[in-house]
This record gives sequence, C-alpha cells and structure tokens, in this order.
Amino acid sequence: MRKFIAFFPSLALLWVTSVAAHGPVRQKVEEKITIHAPAPKVWQAVREFCSLKQWHPMIADCIQEGEVKKGSKRKLILKNGGFIVDELKNYDEQKMAYAYKVDDMSSAKTIVHASQEVAVPVLPVANFAGSLEVKGTGQSTEVIWKGAFYRAYMNNNPPAEMNEEAAVKSVTEFFKIGLDSLKRRLESP
Repeated sequence: MRKFIAFFPSLALLWVTSVAAHGPVRQKVEEKITIHAPAPKVWQAVREFCSLKQWHPMIADCIQEGEVKKGSKRKLILKNGGFIVDELKNYDEQKMAYAYKVDDMSSAKTIVHASQEVAVPVLPVANFAGSLEVKGTGQSTEVIWKGAFYRAYMNNNPPAEMNEEAAVKSVTEFFKIGLDSLKRRLESP
C-alpha cells in the first residue's frame, strides 16, 4: 500500500503534464451570407469548381483538371503569389452543394521556430476539408461555406503564425472576403 501511495503523486504529475502538452485540436469555421437573389442564380455563380476566380478577390486565377466531378482538382492561384490545390470530394447539383479538401498549398514564408526553419503555408492549416452550399429561401438565398481543419503546426507549442488562432482567423477572413464579394456581385444591377 505504501508503494502505491508513494507512486500516486508521480502518476498525478504525469497526468497534469500530458494534459498541458496537447497537440492540435480540430477547428471549424462556418460563414453564412444572405444574398437577395434567387437560389438558381446564386448556384449558377458558384457551381463551377473554378468559379472562385470570378467572385473571390483573393484569387487571381484558377486552373481546373477535368470536368466538375468527384476527384477533379483545381489550383487556385492567389493574388499574393501563392497557390492552393483542392480536390472535389462530393458534388450535388440537386442540393446545390459541393465538398472539397486541400491537397497541397505553397508556403507564404519561412520562419525559425525552436531552432528549426519552418515553412508557413499560405493558409496556416493542415488537413482542411470544406464545403459550399446554396439554400433558397424565396427571393433570397443563403450561402453557407464551412471548413474543418487543424492548425498548420502539428507539434506542441506552435509559433503564433501557425497556431489555432491564426488558422481560424485566416480561414474566417478568406470565407468572409469571398462571400461579401459574391453578395456585391450578385446584388449589383
């Protein structure tokens, strides 16, 4: 019994240490916008996998491989010079929705963290999966853009450029800028 009592404080210390040093936690961002236009008009603007180059101000160009179907890829060329490669995972014309995942992306810069050079991706995320959905509500339409991801730095103690806060902020900003621009484009005469 004495050995167990002597061992208990060590066990408690190990548990506290393991709880304090955790890895990345899955993050989610959902942005919605109401557009005063019928759903078919809104869907027509977003339905093509590369349509982002028409309405997202951060996208300079988009190169699509193949038709819009599961497995096709797009390479988004960003105005800041970076790129993001997405793979279409699901496409549903009837539900006016599609889902995708990020396959690859360029680095925005390199930093030194924990005495190592670390590449910071253009979006500081890892394992990103997203979806875009259009829902009609009469003469108005709601566009819902969702993303689920981890921070870019998968080890403990991430640098500020690659932590959860930076990841959520970047994705939220990317979604909001795009949706605001889509709304302006579709509601203008």
